[in-house]
Amino acid sequence: MTDDFNINTELSPVSDDDFTNGVWSERVLVITQDYEIKGYVFMPKVGRRSRVLSDILNGKKRFVAIKDCELAYRQLPNRRTEFHDFVQLNINSIIILRPTTAEE
Repeated sequence: MTDDFNINTELSPVSDDDFTNGVWSERVLVITQDYEIKGYVFMPKVGRRSRVLSDILNGKKRFVAIKDCELAYRQLPNRRTEFHDFVQLNINSIIILRPTTAEE
């Protein structure tokens, strides 16, 4: 296993309404050398919504939080897909980050 992500299983319960009222959410596909990750990224509702993904990549933070994740191994396509409530991904490991739909 690489250091591409950390799984945080000790989250405090937060109401979805409290969290999502002040942020944009975007469903994304993230490709790293080892993984394909589908899930949701969030940004504060400041500025233009069209800049959510570029703001994540060009910001000062080293990690991006991805919620409700589906994680597939690129090197081992027959390995079982994992599902996680939350993944913290190092920005430097991202090869592709693009919006996606729930059907993809």
